[in-house]
Amino acid sequence: MAKIIETKIKVGALAPFKIIHISDTHMTYADMRDGERKVELANKRSQYYRGAEEVLALASKTSKELSAPIFHTGDLCDFVSLANLERAKQFVDENDVTLAAGNHEFSLYVGEAIEDAAYRNQSLAKVQAVYKNDIRAYARRINGVSFIFLDDGYYKIDEDQLDLLKKELAAGLPTVVLMHTPLYEPDLYAKERKHHDSGYLLGVPDELVDTYGSDRAKLQRADATPWEAIGLIKNTHTVKAVITGHLHFDYEKMLDDSVLQLTTGCETVRVIEFV
Repeated sequence: MAKIIETKIKVGALAPFKIIHISDTHMTYADMRDGERKVELANKRSQYYRGAEEVLALASKTSKELSAPIFHTGDLCDFVSLANLERAKQFVDENDVTLAAGNHEFSLYVGEAIEDAAYRNQSLAKVQAVYKNDIRAYARRINGVSFIFLDDGYYKIDEDQLDLLKKELAAGLPTVVLMHTPLYEPDLYAKERKHHDSGYLLGVPDELVDTYGSDRAKLQRADATPWEAIGLIKNTHTVKAVITGHLHFDYEKMLDDSVLQLTTGCETVRVIEFV
């Protein structure tokens, strides 16, 4: 059942304001326009994600009541289908939504291929057409606070995204970074490894990535560009928070003395007040 939780983050805003954060709704709609295989996928995947519409309805209602935008950190859709994209467009058209893409945004058939840039580009244009913002790299400012949306769903940050991050940080505004995949933090990593064969986090140290299976290690090992982005996020004093999803549970922990990282679960509507 969808629930609301409330969080307050001190960033130094010009005036207090609220946003609605949701993530990993994983809509699972498909019909015969995409063929029988996609319909079978929808039937299978819908067993795991029955609460999407409840979360979307609660987020929409809360957004309108508070006059607060909805920030979504990816996997609004579980896979690419005409029915999923139509429903996503309806949600975006009816609400003030900004989205940072997750890995499932570009999934044609879940788990059937190596997820890399070439795979993403097969559906990027079709998916991007649904949204009003650039779902791979985008910046939005509210009351003197910079919100930077980055697609790190494939455990990578590319040069264009890094350039946007640098440009926004150069403005010197209080900054919040929104991404699908959380950054490595020891307690969160330990929590994940209790249940999974990898950490499912960005920026896991190489010696820990080496303990993954070979396919997972190849996918999740960070290269130079994400490491540079992570360094900027952690070491720029104006960055106050990192808001993420991906893990399907609620979690809050300081990355260091000044940067809060939080994840929002797939059945949670998080109301965040910035002061």
